[in-house]
Amino acid sequence: MALIVQKYGGSSVADAESIKRVAKRIVDTRRAGHDVVVAVSAMGDTTDELLDLANEVAPIPAPRELDMLLSSGERISMALLAMAIHSMGFEARSFTGSQAGMITDSQHGAARIVDVTPVRLREALDEGAIVIVAGFQGFNRDTRDITTLGRGGSDTTAVALAAALDADVCEIYSDVDGIFTADPRVIPKAQKLDHVSSEEMLELAANGAKVLYIRAVEYARRHGVLIHARSTFSSSEGTYVLGEGMKNPREAEGVVMEEPIVAGVATDFSQAKITVAGVPDVPGKAAEIFKIVAKSGANVDMIVQNVSATGRTDISFTVPKADAAAALKALAGEQTEVGFQNLIHDDQIGKLSVVGAGMRTHSGVSATLFEALSAGGINIEMISTSEIRISVVLRDTDLTEAARTVHTAYGLDGDAEATVHAGTGR
Repeated sequence: MALIVQKYGGSSVADAESIKRVAKRIVDTRRAGHDVVVAVSAMGDTTDELLDLANEVAPIPAPRELDMLLSSGERISMALLAMAIHSMGFEARSFTGSQAGMITDSQHGAARIVDVTPVRLREALDEGAIVIVAGFQGFNRDTRDITTLGRGGSDTTAVALAAALDADVCEIYSDVDGIFTADPRVIPKAQKLDHVSSEEMLELAANGAKVLYIRAVEYARRHGVLIHARSTFSSSEGTYVLGEGMKNPREAEGVVMEEPIVAGVATDFSQAKITVAGVPDVPGKAAEIFKIVAKSGANVDMIVQNVSATGRTDISFTVPKADAAAALKALAGEQTEVGFQNLIHDDQIGKLSVVGAGMRTHSGVSATLFEALSAGGINIEMISTSEIRISVVLRDTDLTEAARTVHTAYGLDGDAEATVHAGTGR
């Protein structure tokens, strides 16, 4: 007998029939002799619909009340799923995030988990019940308020529960069969990976891959949780995300599989580029600029500084599109103090990233990328690298074709098109 934590996203519980299908999968796991804890998202597009409703009644919704509103979507899902399991003859108990012991800080809309005290969940498991937990939400002890965890919150809930309960595996279910060498909606011939390292998955998630969220992967790596990314809509084996020292459960005893050079290609359309033009080329100006950007709350990704030829230079950096307006406003307010000439905002860009642990020990990876883009007539605007990643910024209109070209250049194309069961990736 194992303790298995399962997470089901919004597309997996989008309607009554979907909920019954998920309930059957959960019951089948229980029939196999395993204890089961489930973290569930809101149905379909419920969270987006609630956000739209909130913005209709208030231009700037109060953060506390917005969390109260948004957390209701998962409570609906958990209760309906528990009812479906009951109808199949099995005991199920649903719990809100606070009832499940998900303790967070006080940041509404983007709370961080600070502790998990799953006393009631353990009691329910000991009494033979299947446990259903509302994902995406928690409770702050100081304010005694409900909080929400932000994007990917249900993934993070599931991993945190797996860590706290010492589960054998955390199964993250979505509408694709696992983790692919690229988004199968962008590159239909992307191949499903048998396994991927948590280090590679962190880079993929940080650079646009949406099948797993970065906070959940980071939490799993920190707490030694084995993640198994699978599809709600098929019984096929998915992809294991292996932390340091973890063995692939499908790997035969004594067999060590060689890591691929490149694990995947990620695309990201969510970035904007800001150029601070005509910056005095003297020590300390970059520090001033990025201190201002940090105070605006914008999260900087890539940075490029031009060579100075006239005593002034240009500094370009990328931020999420949603953060660009605040960063521009903050910089404009300090233009005289910093002494730059003007600001240029470009939101028509895309980021392409190639990720693979094998880059550490193999030469020619970057040459393959640049040769493929050159052959496709695709211009590169910015470049950033890490030990296991190369990222480039391109025109957004070139990004899809660039991803397909590069995917082929690294020999990652499969023989058949990947199956996307519901169309959203969650």
